[in-house]
Amino acid sequence: MFPTSVKEVEKLGWDYIDIILFSGDAFIDHPSSGTAMIARVLQREGWRVAIVPQPNWQDDLRDFRKLGVPRLFFGVNSGAMDSMVNHYTAAKRLRSNDAYTPGGQAGHRPDYAVTVYTRILKKLYPDTPVVIGGIEASLRRFAHYDYWQDCLKPSVLVESGADCLIYGMGERAVVAVARAISRGESLYGIPQTAFFLKGKYPESRNASEEDAIVMHGFETLLSDPDAYIDNFNIEEREANRLHASVIIEPCRGGYVRVNPPYPPETTVELDSYYALPFTKQPHPRYRGKEIPAWEMIKNSLTIHRGCFGGCSFCTIAAHQGKFIRSRSQESIVAEVERLAAMPHFKGIISDVGAPTANMYGLHGRDASRCARCSRPSCLSPSRCPNMEHSHAPLLELYSRITSVPGVRKAFIGSGIRYDLFLDKDGFLDDSSERYLREVVTRHTSGWFKVAPEHTEDHVLKLMSKPPFALFGVLRREFDRIVARERLPYRIVPYFISSHPGCTLQDMKRLASNRELRGIRLEQVQDFTPTPMTASSVMFYTGKDLSKRPIFVEKSISGKKIQKSLFFRKNTL
Repeated sequence: MFPTSVKEVEKLGWDYIDIILFSGDAFIDHPSSGTAMIARVLQREGWRVAIVPQPNWQDDLRDFRKLGVPRLFFGVNSGAMDSMVNHYTAAKRLRSNDAYTPGGQAGHRPDYAVTVYTRILKKLYPDTPVVIGGIEASLRRFAHYDYWQDCLKPSVLVESGADCLIYGMGERAVVAVARAISRGESLYGIPQTAFFLKGKYPESRNASEEDAIVMHGFETLLSDPDAYIDNFNIEEREANRLHASVIIEPCRGGYVRVNPPYPPETTVELDSYYALPFTKQPHPRYRGKEIPAWEMIKNSLTIHRGCFGGCSFCTIAAHQGKFIRSRSQESIVAEVERLAAMPHFKGIISDVGAPTANMYGLHGRDASRCARCSRPSCLSPSRCPNMEHSHAPLLELYSRITSVPGVRKAFIGSGIRYDLFLDKDGFLDDSSERYLREVVTRHTSGWFKVAPEHTEDHVLKLMSKPPFALFGVLRREFDRIVARERLPYRIVPYFISSHPGCTLQDMKRLASNRELRGIRLEQVQDFTPTPMTASSVMFYTGKDLSKRPIFVEKSISGKKIQKSLFFRKNTL
């Protein structure tokens, strides 16, 4: 286990630490924890890694001092969630709990945790590099709209003073950064990193030989919403390209430089990460304390990375990328076997999951076409004809998982895209029908959860979701399966209120939609703008990404009314 205190460091006999990671979460040594994954990868490379989970930023800063100065760098993340999403509801009210803290207690991390932690470290140790990463840093790498302050903010690099930002899934980048620092080499050419540099681009750097896109500067964005849309369209296009360009965003007497990402991980690389010796347990310092997040993830599996759905309100593609990188069946089965041998395992896998559960093994049939493509979604506004959609490999994986001794049930808790196996005429192929039947009858607890998100097609178009008529096809197929199998199962649709483009009348039409008759409507989420999503850009500007004006409900009271209408369908 990684040390988190001076006593634990002394017990290991260490006289120095190479890298110290600060995180807003309690430390759980599980592969779904970004802190644990980065720590294990760095450890594999031979470096000594210590972790300071949930440091106290309000006292004499002893948590930031206790382990001293690392030989290479400090690493900082906010935890598994953006700290502002973790703290506040869509109505900007403080949440009363925190699933990533022992006992579920709130208040153990600051607002804008990455910035707060980094500023403290740079003040205490100005000569030691601070490398930021994780979801909060990744999605704030460019200028972005901040819902909680209702303003545009510059890159987190500018406000925090960090020396380097790693975005996305950072295993390869963090190893490259550590190697460069240990050798005294420059970091600026490392893929999947970003920096804030003083001076004007390209005058401060010899940029004549590099493929770079210079966007509107931050000061221009403050007065020109259309310029912000321009910048976002560039960011999204480059994030979805296999071969992206350097992006330059001028800001406050300097510029943010974002290097292109690494190529998608190979299956061998991905397998090697999940084969690392994770204990899948909370750190011993929490013995006797319950961490709600661990209860949720302790019996779960991650089978792939990435998502090509391109939902406008979702941050997954901006962080993980749209190209699917799947683990081998052997790697996943080996993890299941290790899980089945753990004392806490009772035979139930809570989630055979991923960003989208049924994208495992999916890819473009012609890879050269994918290499030229920059579409943010392979499913919207229509399914790409080059996309492989067979669910046969996933069905084979489910069979192998449930055949492992000790496994009684394997649930699918992650979201399922039904437009991957259905169109208006029904199932796409034989594997599609077998997949739905398998999931409904063997991998749900009786509640089949899906996310049509809305009923009105003009809103769904802005969300980059399929037409609502497709949900009708899904419901009929679901009803046919449960009737034939004589199962008392129910379909549970999820919806979003107050998304840009959604009016009060749209919510009334949703609540009274005939296709939802006989379904108990109890799952609706009030839209929360989060950094680096198309929906947040629309919320801030009042325009779609083509700069056409749209209605946006911005008031808290109006958002509350839209959400309440969802539960009043019988009175409308």
